[in-house]
Amino acid sequence: MKIIKSLSLAALLALSLNASSITLNGESITPKDIVLVSNGAKVEISKSALNKVDKAHNVLLQAAKDGQKIYGLTVGVGLNKDKSFVDAKGNLDAQVIKASTDFNIGLIHAHCGGVGEDMPLKTARAVLATRLNNLLYGGAGVQSEVVNLYKEFLNQDIIPAMPSAGSMGEADITILGHVGLAMLGEGYVYYKGEKMQASEALKKAGLKKLSPFGKDSLSILSSNAYSAALASLALEDLRHALDVSKLVFAISIEAFNGNVAPFTKEAANLRAFPDFVAITKDLREILKDSYLWDENDQRALQDPLSYRDASYFFAALKGNVDSLDKLMKIQLNTSDDNPGISLKTSPQTDKFQETKLFTKNGAVVPTSNFEPLLWVVEFEKASIVLAHNSKASALRTIKLSNDSFTKLTRFLGTDKTVHAFGAMQKPFVALAGENEYLANPASLDYTPVAGEIEDVATNAPYVVQKFQKQIDNYYHILGMELMHAAQAIDLRLQKDPNLKLSKTTKKFYDEYRKVVKFVDVDRPYTDDFRNSAVFLKNYK
Repeated sequence: MKIIKSLSLAALLALSLNASSITLNGESITPKDIVLVSNGAKVEISKSALNKVDKAHNVLLQAAKDGQKIYGLTVGVGLNKDKSFVDAKGNLDAQVIKASTDFNIGLIHAHCGGVGEDMPLKTARAVLATRLNNLLYGGAGVQSEVVNLYKEFLNQDIIPAMPSAGSMGEADITILGHVGLAMLGEGYVYYKGEKMQASEALKKAGLKKLSPFGKDSLSILSSNAYSAALASLALEDLRHALDVSKLVFAISIEAFNGNVAPFTKEAANLRAFPDFVAITKDLREILKDSYLWDENDQRALQDPLSYRDASYFFAALKGNVDSLDKLMKIQLNTSDDNPGISLKTSPQTDKFQETKLFTKNGAVVPTSNFEPLLWVVEFEKASIVLAHNSKASALRTIKLSNDSFTKLTRFLGTDKTVHAFGAMQKPFVALAGENEYLANPASLDYTPVAGEIEDVATNAPYVVQKFQKQIDNYYHILGMELMHAAQAIDLRLQKDPNLKLSKTTKKFYDEYRKVVKFVDVDRPYTDDFRNSAVFLKNYK
């Protein structure tokens, strides 16, 4: 049997590069836009954003001339913040510029130390797009050459080879340093999909290597762009998973001959949690004109909770999607730099601790904005909710094979099958169990580092990576529920050819049956399960 596969990155690039580009301005990018760029869409930069970048860079240099101590520019980073490296007070002559450039290059070299395999190119593109948009907010103070290189890397398909692990989630410095390394013409990149030395790729693309200055290197390496990129990709995947899970449930309850009373408007209004009310409305719309709204003497008054309570499980997931969407839009369209550049021209108070930050046309502000905890803990919560949904799907699928509930054949077999789905409960139960394990929190598992200055962390990349694994498992769990549901629908149609599915579920069923056929005789199911998951991932 043929196994359906998702589009390859090369195919996605070919499709997306022919599409219109996305304009970044540091203010309005969405997780969906990040996905489009990750799949190959080109980027443009608005003129207003470039103006902010230039203004912020000028504020930074003026503050250095004023003699301000600036983390990552005139003094070191981490525990080395007590060491002076560049004395720019009163001037920025050639000697000072060279000293700053040497410091910047050393900073990049000292922060390239990730582990694991190179991250997928799709993820790396998302990283570049995420950090580029952050820089365009105007809070970093980088040279315009830096943002231009991010743009050219994306548009000319020069993707730095970045390791996939090694960040504690308090700025992904050991991973993102490799972007700076590539800009220096060092290390490795993937140029149009081929791995080669960065110097060779820059030459082929006609690009000059970066001569970092000021706070360029710190801004390139010290951000949560890797974690945030992973988060954007996972969020859009979760959004789609929620959409298809409602469809799978709808056809599953039709297969079960379940009771739709708990999804009525009357039931929802008795306990009007907004997300719950919204989900019940969605389910009523999906199941509109289904036979489930008609009288049936075999239908139970009360279904198992995995069916009866499904709207609450989906409502919890919807709440996660909505909360994460709001949080990630803030993360993507602001600055997580430390220090950050404020383009406000005057302080709000006359207190020394505030006024000392200001120079002409702005301020250089020490921040804690590299802290991603607000959205990391929301992913931890979503991880728990997704585990609940995974388990509920698995339990519904078990019920579909139980003839005492469905009044159909045991294990949904035919007179030609030996065992039908009798042994096929193990795969989805195993994945639901794994998702339960992955729901354990990971953001607390850290140790103080950097001379105990950096004494808290979030493990943001791993939190999102394990969540993405849960989503992948969930598609397979849902796919197996769908296969059982479609089998039960066929068996019901054999009994009653006039059985009426809803318009939405009928279309869903018909499309699925083009991919996975009815089980008339026993056969290996592995390819069916894989194809079911791919079908759901790609279903529009």
